[in-house]
Amino acid sequence: MALQRMDNTGIVVDDLAAAVAFFTELGMELEGEAQIEGPWADQCVGLEGVRCDIAMMKTPDGHSRLELAKYLSPAPTGDGPGKTPHNTVGMHRVMFAVDDLDDTVARLRPHGAEIVGETANYQDIVRICYLRGPDGIFVGLSEFL
Repeated sequence: MALQRMDNTGIVVDDLAAAVAFFTELGMELEGEAQIEGPWADQCVGLEGVRCDIAMMKTPDGHSRLELAKYLSPAPTGDGPGKTPHNTVGMHRVMFAVDDLDDTVARLRPHGAEIVGETANYQDIVRICYLRGPDGIFVGLSEFL
């Protein structure tokens, strides 16, 4: 048996509409929306009384997807990634390749994007920056030169 592919990355958000708008502006496409609930959902995630709204976003090439989820019940816990530093243990970012880093950052700023650190140039091969999006989601952007 072999791994077939990475299907998607899931991110729990507080404001689903803002997250969809952010990732749409980044260049992803809304593939679909649904409300998830029922015994199978409870069983799958190990919680009782699950009800959440999800939005499935896909990259333009159709190979990568993000599942954005807003839990209606049980209520979401924790403060999210907030301002945690880059070296915090656990999953902390999603990285996207873009064709124009400066333009992408400028388009994302009205959607709440804040650059973390500075844009860096690695050996004239790639420019990289990290930013925080809605709900503090840590997003990496790379532009290959």
